[in-house]
Parts: sequence; structure tokens; C-alpha cells
Amino acid sequence: MNWDRATPFTLDLQVGPDDIDGLGHANNAVYVTWLERCAWRHSQRLGLDLAEYRRLDRAMAVVRHEIDYLAAAYEGDELHMGTWIVDWDQRLRMTRRFQLIRPGDGTTLLRAQTTFVCIELSSGRPKRMPAEFIDGYGQAISPTTG
Repeated sequence: MNWDRATPFTLDLQVGPDDIDGLGHANNAVYVTWLERCAWRHSQRLGLDLAEYRRLDRAMAVVRHEIDYLAAAYEGDELHMGTWIVDWDQRLRMTRRFQLIRPGDGTTLLRAQTTFVCIELSSGRPKRMPAEFIDGYGQAISPTTG
């Protein structure tokens, strides 16, 4: 796989019939769902699942998506989504990058970046990351090169 950075967390996807729009390819809104699914699975792998979010009264909420749609995906396509945590301030903000590849022909279909802010679930307001977030997400910070 020709990943933009070393050692991504990866999620395997398959384009289903419900993902296809009237133009015959995966709808752009479906890609946003895949970004969220990949980020969430990575968080779970790091030990930060929904139960832990609730216990800590904290969550990482999306404040910005930047998406470059580079090529179309079609029904039946097998895809690999990779993600990396590339930046964080260890207080409120964290940034992930994503790359979506169709391994059948090696085409990168999408590159994206999502910015998250830590919120207190009970109030919905920004709140400092707890130590568990720093420990969990900290182990996944991607080097600046690779």
C-alpha cells in the first residue's frame, strides 16, 4: 500500500449498493461516514470507547472536516482507509489525517483532515483532555515525516 505516512491505523471497507448515488458512484456523504467510522475504531483500539468517554464525561467532537475527493469509488470496490493522529495540543485540539486507497489499482480516492476538540459530554462545552486521553491518543501520534 502506498500510504502517505508510516504505520496507519487501517479499516477495510466495501462499497455497498446503499452507498451509490444517482451518478453511479459512492456518494460524497458516505465518505464522511467512513471517516467517522475509521476514527472511532482507532479510538476504540486505543482504549477510548464510548463507555470510557461516558465514564470520563469527555469526548472528541468534530469541529472541521477538510476533504479532497480525488477519484470515485464504485459498488463492490474493496477499499482501505488509513488514519493518523498528526497534531494535538494535549489540552483541547487534535488533528487526524486520512487516506482512502483502492488496493485493486493502488488509486488514492480521498485525502482528508479532521480537527477535533475535547468536550465535556454533560455540558457540550470545550474542556481539557483528561489524562486518559493524553495517554491513549498520545501513543498514536504520527511522526511528522513518513
